[in-house]
Amino acid sequence: MTNPAKAEPVAIPASPSATTASPPTRWLPLAAAGVTVVLWASAFVSIRSAGSAYSPGALALGRLLAGALVLGLVCAVRREGLPPRAAWRGIAVSGVLWFGVYMVVLNWGEQEVDAGTAAMVVNIGPILIALLGGKLLGESLPPRLLAGMAVSFAGAVAVGLSMSGEGHASVLGVALCVLAAMAYAGGVVAQKPVLAHASALQATTFGCLIGAVACLPFAGQLIGQAADAPLSATLNMLYLGVFPTALAFTTWAYALARTTAGRMGATTYAVPALVVLMAWLALDEVPGPLTLAGGALCLAGVAVSRSRRTRLGADSTPTPPPTTGRAA
Repeated sequence: MTNPAKAEPVAIPASPSATTASPPTRWLPLAAAGVTVVLWASAFVSIRSAGSAYSPGALALGRLLAGALVLGLVCAVRREGLPPRAAWRGIAVSGVLWFGVYMVVLNWGEQEVDAGTAAMVVNIGPILIALLGGKLLGESLPPRLLAGMAVSFAGAVAVGLSMSGEGHASVLGVALCVLAAMAYAGGVVAQKPVLAHASALQATTFGCLIGAVACLPFAGQLIGQAADAPLSATLNMLYLGVFPTALAFTTWAYALARTTAGRMGATTYAVPALVVLMAWLALDEVPGPLTLAGGALCLAGVAVSRSRRTRLGADSTPTPPPTTGRAA
């Protein structure tokens, strides 16, 4: 009768310790995703301001150089070192696609179409992320995620239509925004397996550095335009590099390592709603009824996509383990 007595105390202490550690780890990725979404929303105002003085390639290069410098200093202080060999392929792909192509093409596309059209077209990105994540990473596509994305996309279209009233759109501009959405989706899906081998800081630092190297052909434009640009435009470019790039991409990678690419992509549908709110508070741009309705739909869709089924015994659609993502 001594064996049951020994087994019983072993099972009891293990359970409380796991329960105690669970709530903080559950909230940290959500908080990190929230930081990312807020900073990416704030980037729209800065891009608009800096874009009046800097060409698309020069703005992307300046932003990436500022971000790489800050991230490099943080890596040096933390002694992060180089990522393992298994991570380099994904870092290179995400660096070229997401940090390089996406930033240049989006800056260019927003000069060819109005902000509303750009918002509508680029927001196909999260849908592409979910589809590519299912195909290439073996991620599940639960009904709540698909329903939430549909609701959020409808909200993004409503916000875009409300902003497109007297704007302009060209075939080139729409094509560039589609290319930006594809580069964004490809970069996210390439980064996901990297986070099973490298830290969020390593993935972001070296991805940003590779993106900056890819944009070096625009160095001449950056030097020439920086001499004539107003201080406010240059400060906005530096802000883009330090906060929406260095900080927000790192918090994004931290959260992405702890959930699926599809669910993280759906989270970015909160950006249009936050842009509307920031424009209202900071720029006195009072949103109309359609804009408000669209923003509410975006947030409602994010809430649906991030929610989980109430457990009736075993959960049939579990989230991936908190430490690594599934690499196909």
